[in-house]
Amino acid sequence: MKQSAIFWPMTVQVLLTLVVALRMYQTRIAELYRRRIRPQELATSRSALAASLENVAAADNFRNLFELPVLFFAVCPVLYITNGVTPLQLTLAWAFVLLRIAHSSIHITYNRVIHRFRVFVLSMLCVFSMWAVFAIHLWRDL
Repeated sequence: MKQSAIFWPMTVQVLLTLVVALRMYQTRIAELYRRRIRPQELATSRSALAASLENVAAADNFRNLFELPVLFFAVCPVLYITNGVTPLQLTLAWAFVLLRIAHSSIHITYNRVIHRFRVFVLSMLCVFSMWAVFAIHLWRDL
């Protein structure tokens, strides 16, 4: 198995983050124009809260893409460095990314919490499984 294959799911995850960022800016700028909010009114989180922005799903999802995916972005290069990329790890990595795409899609469209939560839990299981399989790989190398 080519070890560098682990970087493809990482690349798609970065692309997802870019797409959500663009969506966030699109909705935020549109709302600022529509409601005639001056950008300076959003200078701090307190003032942004006072402005009561209506469409925050993309911004919330963008922040979320820097929470659990941090564990994903940490394990992938470690797998590469330790020659731990296996078909199982690659499958878990792709499953994680596809579930994160589903999570983001739900979050920035109809935002049904129970659907989003189920997908989140599955993605969380994928990334923690990647770490568990990695730990077993390390243990065997002792």
